[in-house]
Amino acid sequence: MLKKKGTLYGVSVGTGDPELITIKGLKILQNSPVIAFPAGIKNKPGIAETIIKNYLQPQQKKIALTFPYTINEKTLSKAWLTAAQTIYPHLMQGKDVAFACEGDISFFSTFTYLAKNIQQLSPETTVIRIPGVSSPMVSACALGIPLTMQQEKIAILPAFYSLESLEKILNTVEIVVLLKVHSVYTQVWQLLEKLNLLSYAQIIEKASFVDQKIYTDISKLPDLKLSYFSLMIISQRQS
Repeated sequence: MLKKKGTLYGVSVGTGDPELITIKGLKILQNSPVIAFPAGIKNKPGIAETIIKNYLQPQQKKIALTFPYTINEKTLSKAWLTAAQTIYPHLMQGKDVAFACEGDISFFSTFTYLAKNIQQLSPETTVIRIPGVSSPMVSACALGIPLTMQQEKIAILPAFYSLESLEKILNTVEIVVLLKVHSVYTQVWQLLEKLNLLSYAQIIEKASFVDQKIYTDISKLPDLKLSYFSLMIISQRQS
């Protein structure tokens, strides 16, 4: 009789506040024998690991998987395959593996590539995704505003966008969310000044963390230094 393979769960754990994990996600985290998560940098715990640490039990095996901060496809592909090969033996032993993912599992998530590589190694492996709370929703709540209303159009852009495309989008939709804006903040600020949109922009740094910061007026902050987890919402809503 063939041994049943374990299930790979992708569990969304929110943006920083441990109470933003869903009940379903929490149950899977607490009942899976193997827990995986992205490794932190400089031997420090990663964000997902920090969020879930108080929910885990000593007998659960914890595996930190390394995903480099780069856009080099060759480097990333190698890291994704290595991560898949690391948890693959546990699945083959019939153990469920829960991968804890910051934010939502389907929203610019590393889990997408981990699951793809696992299914290439073992196409019959069951993969289940548990949705959760992502940074645009958390940030809008922290600012006390609706993210969208009625017929408003929204665009959510990752960190690597051109200013030319951003200007076109700002002329097309009412709400624009810029993820990881720290890397292009100065250029974005200058564009918003040119378009007279600085008063419509707000920034959330480390949304829902204990050291969360909010900037509601950036008109006099052209050189603001932001951390990696910073997000800008440009809302041209006519109130």
